[in-house]
Amino acid sequence: MSERPLPAIEAQQLYKSFSGRTGRVTAVDGLDLEVLPGETFGLVGPDGAGKTTALRLLNGLLAPDSGRAMVCGCDVTREGLAVRWRVGYMAQQFSLYADLSVWENITFFADVYGVSGREREARISRLLDFAGLNAFRSRPAGKLSGGMKKKLALACMLVHDPAVVFLDEPTTGVDPVSRREFWGLLAGLRLERSLTILVSTPYMDEAERCHRVGLMYGGRLIACGRPAELRALVPGRLLELCPADWRAAREELAGQPGVLEVQSYGDRLHVFVDDEEVRPLELVQALAAKGIACPPPRPIAPRLEQAFISLIRQQARRNQA
Repeated sequence: MSERPLPAIEAQQLYKSFSGRTGRVTAVDGLDLEVLPGETFGLVGPDGAGKTTALRLLNGLLAPDSGRAMVCGCDVTREGLAVRWRVGYMAQQFSLYADLSVWENITFFADVYGVSGREREARISRLLDFAGLNAFRSRPAGKLSGGMKKKLALACMLVHDPAVVFLDEPTTGVDPVSRREFWGLLAGLRLERSLTILVSTPYMDEAERCHRVGLMYGGRLIACGRPAELRALVPGRLLELCPADWRAAREELAGQPGVLEVQSYGDRLHVFVDDEEVRPLELVQALAAKGIACPPPRPIAPRLEQAFISLIRQQARRNQA
């Protein structure tokens, strides 16, 4: 029997708070996390959940108040220099130099990381070619499209050949096609280099691409597992309804027997019920009694987004209790 590999990224009871106007604010609260070598791990959660702080703690940009972070077997706090050469970090606003060309930007980062010798130019050309930027090597970075800037930032982050990369919402603000291309690059790099990737993202379709996903809320990791495992955590069965007046229908359905939760999606309602056979007719009849027309509901499979909304609501109710 093969032994389980040591984690490429590990957090043990990480805690971090900051001073605010009303006192200390906890950003990360007892984070325990393991990311295995070669794994793509997605970190999701609402704004203010602690995702960015967690990434910065794990790659050594912030010192924890307590707890421990390890990357590639190195203690992030005690062995910061060793960690630096093993990781790449792409912040939400990656610092490209707008007046420098694509080639000048990536060579600058190669200088920063001490990449030299015969391998230097070959590695840079290979990265630019992989990112589809070789034809634009003389173009100023400030004149690239949003998607191309993200690709250049990725190439700059990888120029020193890190084993682990941290990406903080890397595709925010770019179009869907560029997002898909960026994730295609990530998948290719992971396979080619056996990269370990920890990425925070607000997009559920991106989270679905990850091997495992962690849901942060209030500084805590409240759920973690493969996307299918997280979808399975949602109680009940899911129905989609298209009532004539969705606002009035939402209020009416929330108090009906057997209704576990109601979520709004545009003019449609997604209703979690305890019985997929009995409840659809009961719900339509209850709406009709209030003068709200509604076609028969249709059963649907919950998506990751719906699962996360449900899990966050459950956690919020526990916190209030």
